[in-house]
Amino acid sequence: MTTAAGGEAADSGVDWVHIPGGILHRGTPLASLSAVAAAYADTGVPPQWFRKEAPRTEVRVPAFRVARTPVTSAQWELFAQATGRASSGASDDHPVIGVTWADADAFCDWMSARVGFDVRLPTEDEWERAARGDDDREFPWGHHYRTGLANLNDLGIGGTTPVGSFPDGASPFGVLDMAGNADEWTSTLYAPYPGAPADVPALETWAFDPHITRGGAFRHDRDLARCARRHGAYEADLAAIGVGFRLAADAEAAPHESVTER
Repeated sequence: MTTAAGGEAADSGVDWVHIPGGILHRGTPLASLSAVAAAYADTGVPPQWFRKEAPRTEVRVPAFRVARTPVTSAQWELFAQATGRASSGASDDHPVIGVTWADADAFCDWMSARVGFDVRLPTEDEWERAARGDDDREFPWGHHYRTGLANLNDLGIGGTTPVGSFPDGASPFGVLDMAGNADEWTSTLYAPYPGAPADVPALETWAFDPHITRGGAFRHDRDLARCARRHGAYEADLAAIGVGFRLAADAEAAPHESVTER
């Protein structure tokens, strides 16, 4: 396998999924906010937390590539050994968690050097596009929540599971673990959507980090499994709250990598 520069590229161990360009039905309609809050009232989520999902907007997202699963502890270990960072201490096939945004970004730079093309974190819109597909589904697998399709609090596992353990919870493009297991960093800094309700905060000053996370982790309730749900790292203990990440790349990148077309 050679890079565009003609050098030998190391095997990245990344299963890339091609996400075609298309329209993302981003967010939640203003008129639906009350119903959404009522539907998840049992989780204890304050209704105002859902308001930063509004309004529903059609956004054209160019084609890109995304890793089928989050970065694993085994992949992180190679990076840690090369850069002097701490080992994750987790099983090889589990998602790495407890990773700061800066270290996730550094991992992308390290992987870019290994494979010979730019690897990065997905934008928030790319993440939602990979999870939601072409329609306005509520969850990666469809419109209704079903226990057992993602590693969330309702399963009572209390920790991560091997990546890809819930294949029936795949997104329309075949991307796995878009809900539960590890909450995932994006490259997008938090800001209200254009046209958001006036009471949506301009900044989340209480967040440990200003970047948006998506998908929720093993400790979260089903509201975090929703494709529209915008989240963040609100505690300093990133391992306890299950923060990890997955990789993305431009559509024209990785010409010599194995890519699945869906």
